[in-house]
Amino acid sequence: MAKSVDDLARSEGTGPIDGTADLVAREEQVFGDNPLEVRESDHYTHEYVGGFVDKWDELIDWKKRYESEGSFFIDQLKARGVRSVLDVATGTGFHSVRLLEEGFEAVSADGSPQMLAKAFSNGLTYGGHILRVVHADWRWLNRDVHGEYDAIICLGNSFTHLFSERDRRKALAEFYAMLKHDGVLIIDQRNYDSILDTGFSSKHTYYYAGDDVSAEPDYIDDGLARFKYTFPDKSEFYLNMYPLRKNYMRRLMREVGFQRIDTYGDFQETYKESEPDFFIHVAEKNYRTEEQLSAGYSSAVSTARDYYNSEDADNFYFHVWGGNDIHVGLYQSPDEDIDSASRRTVERMAAKVRITPETRVLDIGAGYGGAARHLARTYGCKVACLNLSEVENARNIEFNRAEGLDELIEVKDGSFEDIPYEDNAFDIVWSQDAILHSGDRERVLEEVTRVLKGGGSFVFTDPMAADGARTSDLGPILDRLHLDTMGSPGFYRRELARLGLQTVDFEDLSEYLPVHYGRVLEVLESREQELSDRIGEDYRNRMKTGLRNWVEAGNAGNLAWGIFHAQS
Repeated sequence: MAKSVDDLARSEGTGPIDGTADLVAREEQVFGDNPLEVRESDHYTHEYVGGFVDKWDELIDWKKRYESEGSFFIDQLKARGVRSVLDVATGTGFHSVRLLEEGFEAVSADGSPQMLAKAFSNGLTYGGHILRVVHADWRWLNRDVHGEYDAIICLGNSFTHLFSERDRRKALAEFYAMLKHDGVLIIDQRNYDSILDTGFSSKHTYYYAGDDVSAEPDYIDDGLARFKYTFPDKSEFYLNMYPLRKNYMRRLMREVGFQRIDTYGDFQETYKESEPDFFIHVAEKNYRTEEQLSAGYSSAVSTARDYYNSEDADNFYFHVWGGNDIHVGLYQSPDEDIDSASRRTVERMAAKVRITPETRVLDIGAGYGGAARHLARTYGCKVACLNLSEVENARNIEFNRAEGLDELIEVKDGSFEDIPYEDNAFDIVWSQDAILHSGDRERVLEEVTRVLKGGGSFVFTDPMAADGARTSDLGPILDRLHLDTMGSPGFYRRELARLGLQTVDFEDLSEYLPVHYGRVLEVLESREQELSDRIGEDYRNRMKTGLRNWVEAGNAGNLAWGIFHAQS
């Protein structure tokens, strides 16, 4: 199954695919006449030449890596009862040795013979461990490695060596197949989103912690991240990698079959998207029921859930925002009643789709269920309300029962990132000003597409960043919502098209956004004394500041809002 370490040490070539023989002997990386054109998955085997491998531990610095990483990976594995681990990106053996020290059964695989030879040597040096090394290519992992494992780890930004989507999907499928039924896959990656969008920065703490060693991009575009590694002796080496975006990587893992994926930033569960140097994805193969999926909220959704479940928030939306349709309204006059303006939005959205008593509607982020009651009352259709706040859901159920609509309206606790309904279940998916609360909007749209029948309609509104708006212009709003980004009209058009949904119409109603938030602010300020016993002072003050930020950003043209209508 595996080459012996002697074979690996004597190997004349580094390529597991084509066996090229002379690169290591020359101790020189070869990228050809134009290194920026080298974008093949196999080329990494020629980049880890002997001289680079010998210096790799200077870059990693095992002691500092041990201290900065702490017990994160060990804790993740032990919490799941893991015993056997396949380390598919062994490198020079840091994590393989760590696993053995912690009592796990570990097999160490890598595509670079030079790395495996170094890892074997390090295993003996650090604790006298004999690593079970396997020379393997991820795309044919089941051919090169035998057995099933409780966990597979792929660390050190290694997955970015795969340049084609076909290779990435094939590798993930191989990982999935080698895991036991309840296995876990842990993959890390650089924060390429931040590098691509705002430029490179690094705390030089968690991953590449060696003193007087630098690892910085030499070139970056959407298809290539070329990093230069400079060592104290002035030697320089390069790696060409594919700049994986975080949510793209999460989507690939889901499409392979992983249901639950938690993403950490520099080992932290909560973080701002631009802050971490690295993301760590923890993906579970274990099949989850609808109830289990609903119980496992993402960090962004959990934040929104806690907020809307709070007594202050419930009293604010019920007593100030209208208490029925708690969404952005369409105003005929600046001083119009909030509830009336908000109901007008519902009517405007409903006019864009055909609804009959046979129509099945799903409202994601349903709030108090005002839209559902209007649709059920007006058209006689059945509506499923999916919402994350138990407090709002309780009011929804109470209102439905009072109007005699409870037989037409179902209320379910849950997240729109994992919609607890079967495929092709609904004629219409409806949402008002809720998707912005997700940290993975691509996932929400994928779930919407999944549960939507062929020919069905997706009609929704969402407070968005205007196309071209800078993140810095939205800072106060994002901080208030505990978010790092907002969607935009361009984002939704692109993602809907990617998922095969045709954008029938986007009615741009952005001018109503600052009007609405200004009206809510007026009502709050005018009734503040009367509401002081129901809504805490700190909440009221934060809300007034937040509402003013919405008004200012809307009037400055940095925000967008309107009604999207798309068809499957």
